[in-house]
Amino acid sequence: MKKSGCIIVARTNSRRLPGKVLLPVLGKPILYWLIKRIKKIGIFEEIILATTTNKSDDVLVKLAIKNKIKFFRGSENNVVKRIYDTALKFNLKTIVEITADCPIIDIDIIRNLFEIYEKNSAEYLNNCNYRSYPDGMDVQIFDIIALQKTIKQTKKTDELEHIGLYQMRNPKKFSTINIIAPKKLSFPSLGLTLDEKKDYIFLKKIMEFFGRKNIYFTCEEIIDLVNNKKSWNKINKKVKRIGSNIYKNR
Repeated sequence: MKKSGCIIVARTNSRRLPGKVLLPVLGKPILYWLIKRIKKIGIFEEIILATTTNKSDDVLVKLAIKNKIKFFRGSENNVVKRIYDTALKFNLKTIVEITADCPIIDIDIIRNLFEIYEKNSAEYLNNCNYRSYPDGMDVQIFDIIALQKTIKQTKKTDELEHIGLYQMRNPKKFSTINIIAPKKLSFPSLGLTLDEKKDYIFLKKIMEFFGRKNIYFTCEEIIDLVNNKKSWNKINKKVKRIGSNIYKNR
């Protein structure tokens, strides 16, 4: 029987900040907190860490096992194939893709978007084609057929490396739902992704502020915090996001 699952995409061999998903926050690797948050959602039949076959990613496999989630190892650069192969391995029809670069993604956003997807007929749903949520609240949901189409129809390196890019560039080939943030969560200039050291410093502050009492803090709570602590938002304001304009090339 086909299932739904959340696939967390992670590797240690980051170009700008190697080993970033293992950086410590509150005594644990930052990836640990992402896994813990996603497990709290409680609606997925499978939660799987999709990493690479590189020796350096053995540590991520150990982390997955320790935290009692599944894992899959595949291509480093062809991320679409890695996720597709993961879905085949675990018999998934619906794939909720979350990148480890988004360690404090709001689990309520994930849950709400999954419910929207389930109630509608679509091959692809996202909330990042048109940036309205903070960068780092990115959710993409695929029918496995959409990933199969991508692998068959494109050989472009960037479209295979950046999951969802082929769907965004070819909207007429897929039934798509583009989600725009409600006003209270609309803060497109806020960077909550883990790309560089300054991001780590910023995210660590947020996680330490909330995490000692409640690690399941929301996007709305983050926005309220940042609005009250103006200096915090300046920490990573100048970090250049490599993929910030990648989806505009249609």
